[in-house]
Amino acid sequence: MSAQANVRPIIIKRKKKSGGDGHHGGAWKVAYADFVTAMMAFFMLMWLLNATTETQRKGLADYFSPTIPINRVSGGGDGAFSGDSVFAEETLPQNGTGASAQRPTESKEARGDTGRSETGDKTAAQDQMFKTLEAKLVGHGGESKVMENDLRHVVTRLTDEGLVIEVFALEQAPLFDPDTDRPTALLRNLATIISSTARTVTNSVAVGGHVEAQPIVLADETTWQRSIDHATTMRLLLEDAGIDSDRIERVTGHADREPSVRNRMAVRNNRLEIILLRD
Repeated sequence: MSAQANVRPIIIKRKKKSGGDGHHGGAWKVAYADFVTAMMAFFMLMWLLNATTETQRKGLADYFSPTIPINRVSGGGDGAFSGDSVFAEETLPQNGTGASAQRPTESKEARGDTGRSETGDKTAAQDQMFKTLEAKLVGHGGESKVMENDLRHVVTRLTDEGLVIEVFALEQAPLFDPDTDRPTALLRNLATIISSTARTVTNSVAVGGHVEAQPIVLADETTWQRSIDHATTMRLLLEDAGIDSDRIERVTGHADREPSVRNRMAVRNNRLEIILLRD
């Protein structure tokens, strides 16, 4: 009995296991799914850019761009309208810059109940007129397959100077015979189409010529003269198609100084710009 009393007691300790922080390692799947989705959207965008023409891309851009400005000037305050009334002079939109209370001029002072000036109304009216001309020019493409193919060489854009109608060359479809200022049948057809549209208004016209850069440096620089000759030829074509010579305000040559694409020697840089100037 005494021997059993001296035996060391056996103690069993049981540790309670907690649940831990849960499963790890699934976050990469979410990140990978986001990456695959982004890549799919990127490749779809690249495919759409390759499958559409410049005119179609411009139409999409115009569709998503706002056409009714609510207020071109940010109040910059904490509250609505920086604490001013909606009819305050500093808040009212006027010609895209807002009114000026410190040094009001005729073009920057608020007028009437809306703050709109006569100059702003005239600019809006001309913008609408130019948009109508754009639609009319593009509408010629529906008359025949030939016109539709020719109009793929034309893009338009509205600028502060006026409506710019750009006519550009493509591979296997030049605007002039090689190394000359003789227009091709393509350019003659485009001059007729542009003239028929421009005759519906009385705005002055400006013509600018652009050419591609030469691959080597020559002792006799010809890009300036070529661009001027091309612009002059376009002026003559417009006049022959019915544009009054008095409407031609200027004819300029820009050589290869304003390329439209990154490659300065690309054929796409060989182009003409006919600008219907604002009044």
